[in-house]
Amino acid sequence: MYFPSNTGSIWETKSLSSLGWNQNAIQPLKDFLIQKNTKSFMILVNGRIVMEEYFNGHTATNTWEWNSAGKTLVATITGIAQQENLLNINNKASDYLGAEWTSMPLPKENLITVKHLLTMTSGNDDTKQLVIKPNLTYVADAGTRWAYSNIFQKLTDVVANASGKPFETYFNEKLKSKIGMDGYWNFGLIFTIYHSTTKSMARFGLLALNKGKWNNEQIVNESFFNESITTSQNINPSYGYLWWLNGKTNFMIPNEQAVYQGFLVPNAPVDMYAAMGANDQRIYVIPSKKMVVIRMGDASDPTNSNFAVSGFDNALWEKINAVIN
Repeated sequence: MYFPSNTGSIWETKSLSSLGWNQNAIQPLKDFLIQKNTKSFMILVNGRIVMEEYFNGHTATNTWEWNSAGKTLVATITGIAQQENLLNINNKASDYLGAEWTSMPLPKENLITVKHLLTMTSGNDDTKQLVIKPNLTYVADAGTRWAYSNIFQKLTDVVANASGKPFETYFNEKLKSKIGMDGYWNFGLIFTIYHSTTKSMARFGLLALNKGKWNNEQIVNESFFNESITTSQNINPSYGYLWWLNGKTNFMIPNEQAVYQGFLVPNAPVDMYAAMGANDQRIYVIPSKKMVVIRMGDASDPTNSNFAVSGFDNALWEKINAVIN
């Protein structure tokens, strides 16, 4: 397993031919990526770059938004804060946010733990995207309903209050600088979004492939990371701690309460876990293949944009499989 240096721009590569991959399938993959409004695409195997492509004027030095793929950064830094004994995810969120941080009846608010924020099971009204107290109203008891919403952003306040530092300061110290990422957080009124270069997204993907370890340093406790990529509740088996999980019996998607049978991405490896953001920002991690795949860009289908999961994933994996199998 190779890890690029935290300083400098050198990153080892590996040729497609040395892996025995199908060279004839590369151009159809690139054509598909261009057609689907991709700005950058990267494949790592054992940490080495096998494919690195930029389209539509995007370059290796341009930053782009992760959208909800950045939720996995928040989950990871929450785990780091826990291993430093600054917080406990099983404690109620109000231990770190103060009482009456929602508009729920106090007994219902007190049911919400930090873990519920990590698993999208806080029971709040998920139809309102702006995370302000009047919008944080009661729908169900915490832990009884899975609903994808922006309430996860309160985790940045949990970490800030627990650490006594601004969230971005703590994040930069404990994660960003440790693995040589660039980028910055944009704390908007509705969305909290990370922006970085493609290679920085790939660095985080490489950390995730190695279960929280970077080179010889365990950045986030392996047991916490394993929890993050394991079914986190019994409602949506395809969701961990802000990570999406393939290979489960069924799944739910944002903005719906419907349950869909089958794998999240049928064409993808069953052991894949993924960071998924609006407009098809993606980090796919595949332990069985020692592989990380990155996609950044505009929405693959601007007429049918989704917060996270979309049909794009399955179509993309059909093209990737033609290359790697």
